[in-house]
Amino acid sequence: MKKTFIIILIIAVVALVLLVVSTPFINNYIAYSIKKDLVKVSLPDKIELIDDLSSAGKLIGNGNGMQFFGAILIKSELTLEELNHFYSKYRENEWSYIVEKQVSNNIDFLNGNLKFKALKADEKLINYYIVYTWGSSNYPLSDLDIRGH
Repeated sequence: MKKTFIIILIIAVVALVLLVVSTPFINNYIAYSIKKDLVKVSLPDKIELIDDLSSAGKLIGNGNGMQFFGAILIKSELTLEELNHFYSKYRENEWSYIVEKQVSNNIDFLNGNLKFKALKADEKLINYYIVYTWGSSNYPLSDLDIRGH
């Protein structure tokens, strides 16, 4: 009886550790999926996809909670208004398919040091835009990820 209890306790501890250790990988995959949806959008002429990235963690603001972010960097001769019009048909809410000018390799509005790797730090950007989306997760253990705190 005592041996069975110890085995069950060990299995429970291992399962709990696996859940906690696997949660960051699952959260990264959720953010990757958000970015993948951005990349799937067929781009019209005059728009060139330069780079893409995704991230999971506490990306803006204070407090606790996971945030999921996907972004693409495009180069386009279209204006910001024209790009907003193009991406408006993909918007599900006010937090999806947001288009803004991009002036450096850094994404300045995020906590941390997220950068587009396809750009040099000192490169002067003209006609570059970031298109980004915030996502969410139904994974009940997402908040076990230390990056959300």
